[in-house]
Amino acid sequence: MKKMKLVVASGNKNKLREIAEIFTEYEVVSQKEMGFDEDVEETGTTFAENALIKAHAAAKALQCVALADDSGICVDALNGAPGVYSARYCGYHGSDKENRDLLLKNMENITDRSAYFACAIALVWPDGKELVAEGKTYGKILYAEDGDGGFGYDCIFESDDLKKSFGVATSEEKNSVSHRARALHALKAELQKM
Repeated sequence: MKKMKLVVASGNKNKLREIAEIFTEYEVVSQKEMGFDEDVEETGTTFAENALIKAHAAAKALQCVALADDSGICVDALNGAPGVYSARYCGYHGSDKENRDLLLKNMENITDRSAYFACAIALVWPDGKELVAEGKTYGKILYAEDGDGGFGYDCIFESDDLKKSFGVATSEEKNSVSHRARALHALKAELQKM
């Protein structure tokens, strides 16, 4: 039996892989693969608002059910920063290394290293119907990078659940406790109620 397509409003291969590993009953495809390559501006002030903006754009353009996520790292000592600006913390979008370096610099001489990753997942139908789920995972910011696995801030975030950085965790370990995995599982649970 052919799997139903789940269109993801992202071109991030790492996110697509994580979503595919959890939504195994679907064929997970990027919006670009479906012919929509517009870079949608994230103007929301929350992860949920940004996820909805992206999902609505893809659902409308492709006339299909579209899934989008927005996620980031929130550091207690920095009043929740970088937060929704995690991907462009260094001033522009796209440099994980520069974002990590700036965060580590801003954390110099700060002893409270507590932080969490947050994720909002939005599913939007072509008629405008919406479903949003959120997930968080808690830990702390390390003093230096640990490992080269994962992406984004993974190698400077030590998970409270795993007692190690996401940079050294296997994808199975990370997916068992990550913010995105928790949001995706919450979304699946909501879908099953429909």
